[in-house]
Amino acid sequence: MNIKKLTILVAAILLLAPALRSEQRDSLIVSLVTCWPGPEVYELCGHEAIRIRSASPQADMDSVWNYGIFSFDQPNFIYRFVKGETDYKLAGYPFEWFMPEYQEQGRRVEEQVLNLNQEEAHKLLALLREEAKPENCTYRYNYVLDNCATRPIERIGQSSGKRVIYPDSAAYGTFRNTMRHYHRGYPWYQFGIDICLGSGIDRPINGHGEMFAPVEMYRKVAGAHFEDGTPLVLHTNVLNQGVEDATSGPTPWYLTPIFWSLALLGITALLAFRMIRKRTIYRPVYSAWFGLIGITGCVVAFLLFVSTHEATTPNLNFFWLNPLQLVLALGVWWRSWRPAAIAMAWVDMLLIVILLLVWPWQHQSANIAFFPLMGVTLLLAAVYAIIAPKQSYKYNNEKVVNLGAGSRNSRRSSGAGRRRPTASGGRNRR
Repeated sequence: MNIKKLTILVAAILLLAPALRSEQRDSLIVSLVTCWPGPEVYELCGHEAIRIRSASPQADMDSVWNYGIFSFDQPNFIYRFVKGETDYKLAGYPFEWFMPEYQEQGRRVEEQVLNLNQEEAHKLLALLREEAKPENCTYRYNYVLDNCATRPIERIGQSSGKRVIYPDSAAYGTFRNTMRHYHRGYPWYQFGIDICLGSGIDRPINGHGEMFAPVEMYRKVAGAHFEDGTPLVLHTNVLNQGVEDATSGPTPWYLTPIFWSLALLGITALLAFRMIRKRTIYRPVYSAWFGLIGITGCVVAFLLFVSTHEATTPNLNFFWLNPLQLVLALGVWWRSWRPAAIAMAWVDMLLIVILLLVWPWQHQSANIAFFPLMGVTLLLAAVYAIIAPKQSYKYNNEKVVNLGAGSRNSRRSSGAGRRRPTASGGRNRR
Protein backbone atom coordinates (compact mmCIF):
# COMPACT_ATOMS: atom_id res chain seq x y z
CA MET A 1 0.00 0.00 0.00
CA ASN A 2 2.82 2.39 0.83
CA ILE A 3 4.49 1.54 -2.47
CA LYS A 4 1.25 2.31 -4.33
CA LYS A 5 0.91 5.70 -2.60
CA LEU A 6 4.53 6.49 -3.39
CA THR A 7 3.97 5.57 -7.04
CA ILE A 8 0.91 7.86 -7.21
CA LEU A 9 2.87 10.71 -5.57
CA VAL A 10 5.77 10.40 -8.04
CA ALA A 11 3.35 10.31 -10.97
CA ALA A 12 1.58 13.43 -9.71
CA ILE A 13 4.89 15.28 -9.39
CA LEU A 14 5.90 14.31 -12.92
CA LEU A 15 2.54 15.44 -14.29
CA LEU A 16 2.67 18.75 -12.42
CA ALA A 17 6.34 19.46 -13.21
CA PRO A 18 5.69 21.02 -16.66
CA ALA A 19 3.11 23.36 -15.16
CA LEU A 20 5.48 24.29 -12.34
CA ARG A 21 8.27 24.95 -14.86
CA SER A 22 5.87 27.04 -16.95
CA GLU A 23 5.04 29.19 -13.93
CA GLN A 24 8.74 29.58 -13.22
CA ARG A 25 9.45 30.63 -16.83
CA ASP A 26 6.70 33.26 -16.69
CA SER A 27 8.77 35.23 -14.17
CA LEU A 28 11.56 36.53 -16.46
CA ILE A 29 11.84 39.93 -18.12
CA VAL A 30 14.54 40.48 -20.75
CA SER A 31 15.74 43.91 -21.84
CA LEU A 32 18.58 45.55 -23.73
CA VAL A 33 20.38 48.27 -21.75
CA THR A 34 21.95 51.10 -23.76
CA CYS A 35 24.46 53.53 -22.24
CA TRP A 36 25.13 56.74 -24.15
CA PRO A 37 28.69 57.91 -24.99
CA GLY A 38 31.24 58.72 -22.29
CA PRO A 39 34.55 60.62 -22.18
CA GLU A 40 37.01 57.74 -22.77
CA VAL A 41 37.90 56.79 -26.34
CA TYR A 42 36.48 53.28 -25.84
CA GLU A 43 33.20 54.85 -24.65
CA LEU A 44 32.61 57.20 -27.60
CA CYS A 45 30.03 54.96 -29.28
CA GLY A 46 28.29 54.01 -26.02
CA HIS A 47 27.85 50.60 -24.45
CA GLU A 48 25.31 47.76 -24.57
CA ALA A 49 24.35 44.94 -22.20
CA ILE A 50 21.55 42.44 -21.61
CA ARG A 51 19.44 42.63 -18.45
CA ILE A 52 17.42 39.63 -17.23
CA ARG A 53 15.32 39.95 -14.08
CA SER A 54 12.40 38.34 -12.34
CA ALA A 55 8.98 39.82 -12.92
CA SER A 56 7.86 38.96 -9.40
CA PRO A 57 8.81 41.57 -6.76
CA GLN A 58 9.39 38.75 -4.29
CA ALA A 59 12.03 37.10 -6.49
CA ASP A 60 15.58 38.25 -5.89
CA MET A 61 17.05 38.00 -9.39
CA ASP A 62 18.21 41.03 -11.37
CA SER A 63 21.26 40.30 -13.51
CA VAL A 64 23.24 42.02 -16.26
CA TRP A 65 25.23 40.23 -18.94
CA ASN A 66 28.11 42.37 -20.14
CA TYR A 67 30.26 41.56 -23.21
CA GLY A 68 32.53 44.57 -22.66
CA ILE A 69 34.86 43.25 -19.96
CA PHE A 70 38.59 43.80 -20.63
CA SER A 71 41.67 44.83 -18.70
CA PHE A 72 44.64 47.01 -19.65
CA ASP A 73 46.67 44.83 -17.28
CA GLN A 74 46.49 41.85 -19.60
CA PRO A 75 50.00 40.77 -20.74
CA ASN A 76 51.13 42.63 -23.88
CA PHE A 77 47.78 44.42 -24.14
CA ILE A 78 48.93 47.18 -26.52
CA TYR A 79 50.84 44.78 -28.79
CA ARG A 80 47.90 42.35 -28.92
CA PHE A 81 45.47 45.20 -29.55
CA VAL A 82 47.50 46.47 -32.53
CA LYS A 83 47.95 42.94 -33.83
CA GLY A 84 44.22 42.30 -33.65
CA GLU A 85 44.32 39.79 -30.82
CA THR A 86 42.37 41.69 -28.17
CA ASP A 87 40.33 39.37 -25.99
CA TYR A 88 37.15 40.51 -24.26
CA LYS A 89 34.97 38.56 -21.84
CA LEU A 90 31.32 38.03 -21.06
CA ALA A 91 30.44 38.41 -17.40
CA GLY A 92 27.13 38.10 -15.58
CA TYR A 93 26.65 39.89 -12.26
CA PRO A 94 23.99 41.78 -10.23
CA PHE A 95 22.51 44.71 -12.10
CA GLU A 96 23.03 47.03 -9.13
CA TRP A 97 26.79 46.77 -9.77
CA PHE A 98 26.34 47.96 -13.35
CA MET A 99 24.67 51.35 -12.91
CA PRO A 100 26.92 53.40 -10.55
CA GLU A 101 29.61 54.05 -13.17
CA TYR A 102 27.13 55.63 -15.58
CA GLN A 103 25.33 57.54 -12.86
CA GLU A 104 28.61 59.06 -11.68
CA GLN A 105 29.48 60.13 -15.24
CA GLY A 106 26.01 61.56 -15.80
CA ARG A 107 25.42 59.38 -18.87
CA ARG A 108 21.96 58.57 -20.13
CA VAL A 109 20.93 54.92 -19.69
CA GLU A 110 17.77 53.37 -21.14
CA GLU A 111 16.42 49.84 -21.32
CA GLN A 112 14.25 48.37 -24.03
CA VAL A 113 12.05 45.60 -22.65
CA LEU A 114 11.89 42.86 -25.28
CA ASN A 115 8.80 41.05 -26.43
CA LEU A 116 10.12 37.54 -25.75
CA ASN A 117 7.97 34.72 -24.41
CA GLN A 118 9.16 32.74 -21.40
CA GLU A 119 10.55 29.87 -23.41
CA GLU A 120 12.67 32.34 -25.39
CA ALA A 121 13.68 34.24 -22.26
CA HIS A 122 14.85 31.10 -20.48
CA LYS A 123 16.63 29.88 -23.58
CA LEU A 124 18.52 33.19 -23.72
CA LEU A 125 19.39 32.95 -20.03
CA ALA A 126 20.69 29.41 -20.52
CA LEU A 127 22.81 30.53 -23.50
CA LEU A 128 24.33 33.37 -21.47
CA ARG A 129 25.03 31.17 -18.44
CA GLU A 130 26.80 28.63 -20.62
CA GLU A 131 28.79 31.29 -22.43
CA ALA A 132 29.79 33.00 -19.16
CA LYS A 133 31.52 29.88 -17.85
CA PRO A 134 35.30 30.38 -17.40
CA GLU A 135 36.12 28.04 -20.27
CA ASN A 136 33.72 29.87 -22.66
CA CYS A 137 33.64 33.52 -21.59
CA THR A 138 36.60 34.85 -23.64
CA TYR A 139 36.08 35.95 -27.23
CA ARG A 140 38.22 37.65 -29.86
CA TYR A 141 37.04 41.26 -29.99
CA ASN A 142 36.50 43.05 -33.29
CA TYR A 143 35.64 46.75 -33.20
CA VAL A 144 32.96 46.63 -35.89
CA LEU A 145 32.06 42.96 -36.33
CA ASP A 146 32.15 41.35 -32.89
CA ASN A 147 31.67 43.59 -29.88
CA CYS A 148 29.38 44.45 -26.96
CA ALA A 149 26.55 45.45 -29.32
CA THR A 150 26.73 42.78 -32.02
CA ARG A 151 26.83 39.85 -29.59
CA PRO A 152 23.54 40.64 -27.79
CA ILE A 153 21.81 40.88 -31.18
CA GLU A 154 23.19 37.46 -32.13
CA ARG A 155 22.04 35.90 -28.85
CA ILE A 156 18.55 37.33 -29.19
CA GLY A 157 18.35 35.87 -32.68
CA GLN A 158 19.50 32.48 -31.40
CA SER A 159 16.95 32.37 -28.57
CA SER A 160 13.98 33.72 -30.51
CA GLY A 161 11.68 31.30 -32.28
CA LYS A 162 10.92 33.90 -34.97
CA ARG A 163 13.21 35.89 -37.21
CA VAL A 164 13.78 39.47 -36.12
CA ILE A 165 13.68 42.10 -38.89
CA TYR A 166 15.61 45.32 -38.25
CA PRO A 167 15.25 48.61 -40.18
CA ASP A 168 17.57 48.45 -43.19
CA SER A 169 18.09 52.19 -43.71
CA ALA A 170 21.65 53.38 -43.09
CA ALA A 171 22.36 56.74 -41.49
CA TYR A 172 26.06 56.90 -42.41
CA GLY A 173 26.68 54.24 -45.06
CA THR A 174 30.12 52.96 -43.97
CA PHE A 175 31.88 51.91 -40.79
CA ARG A 176 34.28 54.87 -41.08
CA ASN A 177 31.51 57.44 -41.46
CA THR A 178 29.75 55.98 -38.42
CA MET A 179 32.99 56.25 -36.43
CA ARG A 180 33.52 59.83 -37.57
CA HIS A 181 30.09 60.79 -36.30
CA TYR A 182 30.73 59.42 -32.83
CA HIS A 183 34.39 60.55 -32.74
CA ARG A 184 33.64 64.06 -33.96
CA GLY A 185 34.82 65.66 -30.71
CA TYR A 186 38.08 63.66 -30.77
CA PRO A 187 39.68 64.51 -34.14
CA TRP A 188 43.16 63.23 -33.24
CA TYR A 189 41.72 59.83 -32.33
CA GLN A 190 39.90 59.68 -35.65
CA PHE A 191 43.07 60.91 -37.39
CA GLY A 192 44.92 57.88 -36.02
CA ILE A 193 42.13 55.53 -37.10
CA ASP A 194 42.17 57.00 -40.60
CA ILE A 195 45.93 56.37 -40.81
CA CYS A 196 45.84 52.80 -39.53
CA LEU A 197 42.62 51.41 -41.01
CA GLY A 198 42.32 50.96 -44.75
CA SER A 199 39.51 50.55 -47.22
CA GLY A 200 38.00 47.63 -45.29
CA ILE A 201 35.96 50.09 -43.20
CA ASP A 202 34.82 52.05 -46.27
CA ARG A 203 32.72 49.34 -47.89
CA PRO A 204 28.99 50.14 -48.03
CA ILE A 205 26.96 48.78 -45.09
CA ASN A 206 23.24 48.66 -44.40
CA GLY A 207 21.40 49.57 -41.24
CA HIS A 208 22.23 46.25 -39.61
CA GLY A 209 25.95 46.88 -40.18
CA GLU A 210 25.72 50.21 -38.32
CA MET A 211 24.51 48.38 -35.21
CA PHE A 212 28.12 47.86 -34.08
CA ALA A 213 27.64 51.28 -32.45
CA PRO A 214 25.39 50.78 -29.38
CA VAL A 215 23.40 53.98 -29.85
CA GLU A 216 22.69 53.02 -33.46
CA MET A 217 21.70 49.58 -32.22
CA TYR A 218 19.25 51.20 -29.80
CA ARG A 219 17.60 53.09 -32.66
CA LYS A 220 17.40 50.06 -34.92
CA VAL A 221 16.01 47.84 -32.14
CA ALA A 222 13.30 50.43 -31.46
CA GLY A 223 12.00 49.95 -35.01
CA ALA A 224 12.54 46.17 -35.21
CA HIS A 225 9.77 43.57 -35.43
CA PHE A 226 9.31 39.85 -35.78
CA GLU A 227 8.45 38.39 -39.16
CA ASP A 228 4.76 38.24 -38.13
CA GLY A 229 4.75 42.02 -37.56
CA THR A 230 4.92 41.90 -33.74
CA PRO A 231 7.27 44.61 -32.40
CA LEU A 232 10.47 43.45 -30.76
CA VAL A 233 10.28 46.10 -28.02
CA LEU A 234 7.36 46.19 -25.60
CA HIS A 235 8.30 49.47 -23.95
CA THR A 236 11.30 51.60 -22.99
CA ASN A 237 12.38 52.71 -19.51
CA VAL A 238 14.80 55.50 -18.63
CA LEU A 239 17.12 54.12 -15.96
CA ASN A 240 19.30 57.23 -15.63
CA GLN A 241 18.23 60.55 -17.11
CA GLY A 242 21.77 61.80 -17.68
CA VAL A 243 22.93 63.42 -20.91
CA GLU A 244 23.17 61.86 -24.34
CA ASP A 245 26.69 63.18 -24.86
CA ALA A 246 28.97 62.92 -21.83
CA THR A 247 32.16 63.17 -23.90
CA SER A 248 34.80 65.85 -23.31
CA GLY A 249 33.24 68.16 -25.89
CA PRO A 250 34.53 69.50 -29.20
CA THR A 251 38.23 70.15 -29.74
CA PRO A 252 39.09 73.83 -30.39
CA TRP A 253 39.75 74.52 -34.07
CA TYR A 254 43.34 75.59 -33.36
CA LEU A 255 44.10 72.17 -31.85
CA THR A 256 42.72 70.05 -34.68
CA PRO A 257 44.81 67.98 -37.14
CA ILE A 258 43.74 70.06 -40.14
CA PHE A 259 44.89 73.32 -38.50
CA TRP A 260 48.30 71.94 -37.60
CA SER A 261 48.79 70.20 -40.92
CA LEU A 262 48.05 73.45 -42.77
CA ALA A 263 50.36 75.36 -40.43
CA LEU A 264 53.11 72.80 -41.04
CA LEU A 265 52.62 73.07 -44.79
CA GLY A 266 52.97 76.86 -44.59
CA ILE A 267 56.16 76.63 -42.51
CA THR A 268 57.57 74.03 -44.91
CA ALA A 269 56.83 76.26 -47.90
CA LEU A 270 58.84 79.08 -46.29
CA LEU A 271 61.71 76.73 -45.47
CA ALA A 272 61.67 75.30 -49.00
CA PHE A 273 61.91 78.82 -50.47
CA ARG A 274 64.82 79.64 -48.18
CA MET A 275 66.66 76.39 -48.98
CA ILE A 276 66.27 76.92 -52.75
CA ARG A 277 67.39 80.52 -52.46
CA LYS A 278 70.44 79.77 -50.31
CA ARG A 279 71.23 76.40 -51.90
CA THR A 280 71.02 74.93 -48.41
CA ILE A 281 69.73 71.67 -46.97
CA TYR A 282 68.40 71.86 -43.41
CA ARG A 283 69.31 68.35 -42.42
CA PRO A 284 67.62 68.36 -38.96
CA VAL A 285 64.33 69.26 -40.65
CA TYR A 286 64.64 66.33 -43.03
CA SER A 287 65.59 63.92 -40.27
CA ALA A 288 62.70 65.05 -38.07
CA TRP A 289 60.01 64.91 -40.74
CA PHE A 290 61.05 61.80 -42.64
CA GLY A 291 61.92 60.08 -39.38
CA LEU A 292 58.41 60.78 -38.11
CA ILE A 293 56.61 59.50 -41.19
CA GLY A 294 59.05 56.57 -41.43
CA ILE A 295 58.26 55.43 -37.88
CA THR A 296 54.55 55.90 -38.57
CA GLY A 297 55.10 53.83 -41.70
CA CYS A 298 56.54 51.02 -39.57
CA VAL A 299 53.23 50.91 -37.66
CA VAL A 300 51.23 50.95 -40.91
CA ALA A 301 53.43 48.16 -42.31
CA PHE A 302 52.92 46.07 -39.17
CA LEU A 303 49.16 46.48 -39.48
CA LEU A 304 49.29 45.56 -43.16
CA PHE A 305 51.53 42.52 -43.02
CA VAL A 306 51.37 41.18 -39.45
CA SER A 307 48.09 42.24 -37.84
CA THR A 308 45.03 40.03 -38.18
CA HIS A 309 42.72 43.07 -38.40
CA GLU A 310 40.89 42.60 -41.70
CA ALA A 311 40.16 46.34 -41.86
CA THR A 312 43.84 47.33 -42.08
CA THR A 313 44.43 46.12 -45.62
CA PRO A 314 44.58 47.39 -48.27
CA ASN A 315 45.67 50.82 -47.11
CA LEU A 316 46.72 53.54 -49.56
CA ASN A 317 48.49 55.43 -46.78
CA PHE A 318 51.31 52.91 -47.06
CA PHE A 319 52.43 54.64 -50.27
CA TRP A 320 53.39 57.81 -48.38
CA LEU A 321 53.75 56.41 -44.84
CA ASN A 322 56.24 53.54 -45.03
CA PRO A 323 59.56 52.48 -43.45
CA LEU A 324 61.55 53.50 -46.56
CA GLN A 325 61.16 57.14 -45.48
CA LEU A 326 63.87 56.43 -42.92
CA VAL A 327 66.34 56.21 -45.82
CA LEU A 328 65.84 59.91 -46.48
CA ALA A 329 65.81 60.73 -42.76
CA LEU A 330 69.27 59.22 -42.36
CA GLY A 331 70.64 59.69 -45.87
CA VAL A 332 70.94 63.47 -45.57
CA TRP A 333 73.82 63.02 -43.10
CA TRP A 334 76.16 60.74 -45.06
CA ARG A 335 77.52 61.15 -48.57
CA SER A 336 77.50 57.41 -49.16
CA TRP A 337 73.74 57.36 -48.58
CA ARG A 338 73.06 60.30 -50.87
CA PRO A 339 72.19 58.31 -54.03
CA ALA A 340 69.62 56.28 -52.10
CA ALA A 341 68.22 59.43 -50.46
CA ILE A 342 67.90 61.18 -53.83
CA ALA A 343 66.19 58.13 -55.31
CA MET A 344 63.77 58.08 -52.37
CA ALA A 345 63.00 61.76 -52.89
CA TRP A 346 62.03 61.09 -56.52
CA VAL A 347 59.96 58.05 -55.48
CA ASP A 348 58.14 60.21 -52.91
CA MET A 349 57.33 62.87 -55.49
CA LEU A 350 56.06 60.32 -58.00
CA LEU A 351 53.91 58.40 -55.50
CA ILE A 352 52.37 61.49 -53.90
CA VAL A 353 51.44 63.00 -57.25
CA ILE A 354 49.83 59.68 -58.25
CA LEU A 355 48.00 59.48 -54.90
CA LEU A 356 46.63 63.00 -55.24
CA LEU A 357 45.35 62.20 -58.73
CA VAL A 358 43.94 58.75 -57.92
CA TRP A 359 42.46 59.25 -54.45
CA PRO A 360 39.19 60.93 -55.54
CA TRP A 361 38.43 57.97 -57.81
CA GLN A 362 38.82 55.09 -55.33
CA HIS A 363 36.73 54.22 -52.26
CA GLN A 364 39.16 54.56 -49.32
CA SER A 365 38.18 57.73 -47.50
CA ALA A 366 41.05 59.99 -46.44
CA ASN A 367 41.28 62.31 -43.50
CA ILE A 368 41.34 65.85 -44.87
CA ALA A 369 44.48 66.58 -42.83
CA PHE A 370 46.42 64.02 -44.89
CA PHE A 371 46.68 66.21 -47.97
CA PRO A 372 48.63 69.14 -46.44
CA LEU A 373 50.99 66.56 -44.90
CA MET A 374 51.49 64.96 -48.30
CA GLY A 375 52.29 68.47 -49.49
CA VAL A 376 55.00 68.77 -46.83
CA THR A 377 56.62 65.55 -48.04
CA LEU A 378 56.31 66.65 -51.66
CA LEU A 379 57.98 70.02 -51.03
CA LEU A 380 60.87 68.62 -48.99
CA ALA A 381 61.46 65.81 -51.47
CA ALA A 382 61.45 68.23 -54.40
CA VAL A 383 63.94 70.58 -52.74
CA TYR A 384 66.27 67.70 -51.94
CA ALA A 385 66.02 66.25 -55.43
CA ILE A 386 66.91 69.64 -56.92
CA ILE A 387 69.79 70.61 -54.62
CA ALA A 388 71.42 67.40 -53.47
CA PRO A 389 72.79 66.03 -56.81
CA LYS A 390 74.93 69.15 -57.34
CA GLN A 391 75.84 69.89 -53.75
CA SER A 392 77.98 68.55 -50.94
CA TYR A 393 77.60 69.24 -47.24
CA LYS A 394 80.19 70.92 -45.11
CA TYR A 395 80.45 68.98 -41.89
CA ASN A 396 80.63 72.02 -39.65
CA ASN A 397 77.24 73.41 -40.69
CA GLU A 398 74.24 72.75 -42.93
CA LYS A 399 75.46 74.86 -45.85
CA VAL A 400 76.10 73.27 -49.19
CA VAL A 401 78.87 74.31 -51.54
CA ASN A 402 78.95 73.77 -55.30
CA LEU A 403 81.77 71.44 -56.28
CA GLY A 404 81.43 72.01 -60.04
CA ALA A 405 84.18 73.26 -62.34
CA GLY A 406 82.63 76.71 -62.48
CA SER A 407 83.05 77.09 -58.76
CA ARG A 408 86.75 76.13 -58.87
CA ASN A 409 87.39 78.48 -61.77
CA SER A 410 85.68 81.30 -60.01
CA ARG A 411 87.80 80.74 -56.91
CA ARG A 412 90.99 80.72 -59.06
CA SER A 413 90.06 83.90 -60.86
CA SER A 414 89.14 85.47 -57.58
CA GLY A 415 92.50 84.47 -56.10
CA ALA A 416 94.36 85.71 -59.20
CA GLY A 417 92.73 89.09 -59.00
CA ARG A 418 93.92 89.68 -55.47
CA ARG A 419 97.63 90.78 -55.22
CA ARG A 420 99.57 91.07 -52.00
CA PRO A 421 100.57 94.71 -51.41
CA THR A 422 104.28 95.50 -51.81
CA ALA A 423 106.45 98.47 -50.91
CA SER A 424 106.76 99.44 -54.55
CA GLY A 425 103.08 99.85 -54.89
CA GLY A 426 102.77 96.66 -56.84
CA ARG A 427 105.93 97.01 -59.05
CA ASN A 428 108.38 94.16 -58.89
CA ARG A 429 111.90 94.87 -57.65
CA ARG A 430 114.93 93.37 -59.30
